[in-house]
Amino acid sequence: MRKIIAMIHLSLDGFAAGPNDELDWIAYDEELEQYAHSVQDLTDAVIWGRRTYEGMAGYWLTVPGNPASTPSELEHAHWLDRATKIVVSRTLDRIEWNNAQNTVLIKDNIAATINQIKRQPGKDIWFLGSPMLAQTFMQLDLIDEYRLNLNPSVLGCGKPLFANITRNFQLKLLESRTFKSGVVGLRYEPVRA
Repeated sequence: MRKIIAMIHLSLDGFAAGPNDELDWIAYDEELEQYAHSVQDLTDAVIWGRRTYEGMAGYWLTVPGNPASTPSELEHAHWLDRATKIVVSRTLDRIEWNNAQNTVLIKDNIAATINQIKRQPGKDIWFLGSPMLAQTFMQLDLIDEYRLNLNPSVLGCGKPLFANITRNFQLKLLESRTFKSGVVGLRYEPVRA
């Protein structure tokens, strides 16, 4: 069965975004970019919420035609174009990408639909959704691997990753890695019976 791999950047005080969705506090450099993009080799699909999808489409669809794009950006843009885009949204009616055949819109029945997708053939699925969508997926026990990148920043306020979680679950540490930027990459899997 395919796994859902969630990659989420966190501040030391547990926020996944600033109060206005700011991400400028993330210590993202070439080393962390390579680590993040290494997930491409394991996956052939990506999960976003509506706002993340709109931001990604607004940026990544412009990368191939931009002469200033780096080789890494071009590689990721091509991966995204080939990957199945799974968007969870109650408000969208359709997803527009270059190749509409590899898009899936989930409006309801999230757990049943995601579990059906996980049973389909293919590589693992990369979760890059918002903190709110991550909370929904955690509550429904849909995430199979957590890659939490703990940044050397304290935000004081923002959007906490673990808010609104009402179930207790344990995680097993699979790997920890320290980057030159001071980011600590923590890789966990849920402990399931």
